[in-house]
Amino acid sequence: MTSSPHLPEVWLRGSLPDVPVLLQPVAHALLQAREELQALLADFPDDLLWEKPAGLASPGFHLQHLTGVLDRLLTYARAEALSPTQLAYLAAEGQGPGTAAALVEQFSRQVEAALAQLRATPASTLTDGRGVGRAQLPSTVLGLLVHAAEHTMRHLGQLLVTVRVLKAGLGT
Repeated sequence: MTSSPHLPEVWLRGSLPDVPVLLQPVAHALLQAREELQALLADFPDDLLWEKPAGLASPGFHLQHLTGVLDRLLTYARAEALSPTQLAYLAAEGQGPGTAAALVEQFSRQVEAALAQLRATPASTLTDGRGVGRAQLPSTVLGLLVHAAEHTMRHLGQLLVTVRVLKAGLGT
């Protein structure tokens, strides 16, 4: 799925300027997710944002989580600890408030921050060890960045299904 039937998926549009070659797939995935999310939620009714059909996570949760987890994984990739603000955001994921448009915009801004970090990441640091979470579980810069992309796509897929189920309930 792309936001425009005239454009190929992001990864088929060529290299992105200033993104290290080994991080191109991460950037492509994040940009693809942003395009699909914007297209999917362009006309999504805010009154369905926190609905949980069949016990699934709400669209609002996925939108908040997409933004929050991307921020957290990028923080770990920089070898930084989560801030109190990030921890509070994590605790509040799925509880609202927000409109679909505002949450999509927050994710879009987080993708821009991720792209800036990718551009600034020297290839020589990709295998550097990084600790994740309070337990400081072992990963690497590359591991965290790749996980950020795949986790984003995983939640986008779940969001696609949930939104379609909710829209089908409206007969749209």
